[in-house]
Amino acid sequence: MASAELRDELDCSICLSLYTDPVSLRCGHFFCRSCIVSALDAQEAAGVYSCPDCRAQYPERPTLEKNRKLRNIVERFSSTQPEMEETRIFCTYCIKSPVPAVRSCLHCENSLCGKHLTAHNKTADHILTEPTDSFGHKKCSLHKKVLEYYCPQDAVCLCASCCLVGEHRGHQVELLDEASETKKKKLREYLDELNPQKAEIQTRVQNLQDRKRKIQEKASDKRKNVSKIFMDIKNRLEIAEKKALSEVSRQEEKIVSQISHLIKKLETEEDKLSRKMHHVEEMCRVTDPITLLQERDITVCSQGDEEDTGGDGGEVSSEEDLDEVLISLTLHRSMRDIVTNVTSELGVHVPDILLDVETAHRLVKISEDLKMVIHLREKQERPESSGRFVNYSQVLSRCGLSSGRHYWEVEWNQIGECDIGLSYPSIEREGEQSGIGYSDKSWCLVLHDGECKVWHNSEELPLSMKPTCPTLGVFLDYEAGRLSFYELCDPIRHLHTFTASFTEPLHVLFYVHFGASVTIRS
Repeated sequence: MASAELRDELDCSICLSLYTDPVSLRCGHFFCRSCIVSALDAQEAAGVYSCPDCRAQYPERPTLEKNRKLRNIVERFSSTQPEMEETRIFCTYCIKSPVPAVRSCLHCENSLCGKHLTAHNKTADHILTEPTDSFGHKKCSLHKKVLEYYCPQDAVCLCASCCLVGEHRGHQVELLDEASETKKKKLREYLDELNPQKAEIQTRVQNLQDRKRKIQEKASDKRKNVSKIFMDIKNRLEIAEKKALSEVSRQEEKIVSQISHLIKKLETEEDKLSRKMHHVEEMCRVTDPITLLQERDITVCSQGDEEDTGGDGGEVSSEEDLDEVLISLTLHRSMRDIVTNVTSELGVHVPDILLDVETAHRLVKISEDLKMVIHLREKQERPESSGRFVNYSQVLSRCGLSSGRHYWEVEWNQIGECDIGLSYPSIEREGEQSGIGYSDKSWCLVLHDGECKVWHNSEELPLSMKPTCPTLGVFLDYEAGRLSFYELCDPIRHLHTFTASFTEPLHVLFYVHFGASVTIRS
């Protein structure tokens, strides 16, 4: 009874059979995948989807969720209930109302319920099996007798006549039940071999799911961090804007105030002169000589003896202008602080890399600012130095990096061959081992003829991508043992990452040949 009730719970409401690849809708009802897909396909023309059980509607085609536990339950139930197959077998003799059969007789080729089985058991020499409606494969196709034996030599089932006459005569045969138990034993052993493989696959799937979840969580945290950084940048940019505008306003107010003061002073002088000119004009119209000559309010002076009008003649000094340098410095300092703050939040240091002339090969030239190296055709006169490269046109940086996370950029002139990398200061200065990438003391990216590859410890790894941009970024995480190269195109492309356990400080190392040059970008 309990088995029948459980069977009802495991039946799909569409096909009325045991679930096959069960899936669920958001409302919680389960169906065979093929059944619900067919139902949803039929509903697609109407543009409205609904659950066949509860009629819950969905504005869009609902997603189907797998249920592995339910699938396992159905499989276990099917394996322990062989009589409850999808096709029911009914008693041959119960004609009025179908009654499930409990056994089938191979001799009579009939199926029987419990009631008819009791009467049938009184019949001798009849062979009973699990309920079936396929009697043909239970009998010998040649002799039409019930199959009772198994021939391991030919891997076929036999009747008694097959064992006595015919091609199987004299073969070592087994009873079907014995042969079945033997095969079951082998199958169980095989199953024991498969179980660890399945468990390993399940473990790998679980590990991948865990990794997927961690990546998604990390990406979510990174998105939040990036949003926070850019919000901070926006706030700092607003502050920088206010500072720059405030400086412009301060200078404007100062200079405009000076100019306004001069304008007011000149306007006063102009008014004074206007009154004086008006009085002079009136005196010019006087006809009485005595009156004119006795007027003492006017003194006629020569051009050189004119009264002082203020000393500056009302002119504004040419130096009184907006200090554009000061405004630019205010902006530069604010932007520098923003970049420094962002770099600090990212935990990345931008080192000031300078090249060491004492290590430079005589076929390379170093710029005055120690930021660029270029390959020359003729050797340069340089003093002997124990640190100078002898065989390869290379140069090391002055200072090494022994901890932390660092990032810098270099630019290649896209001529000849250019090798960009890092090296321990203990790298050889002479011989094959002194070449970048030819020992376990250096790592490099090689750019040449539109090709890109990496070298370390004399092992070459060609990269599939072709360099399209002259500017490259280098990232070093010393403690994590990561050295990465990036092509700074749009979007930025990752070229390669070396992983190692660094044991010495790392110096920047450049190799240039055939007219190549490399510049460290500030």
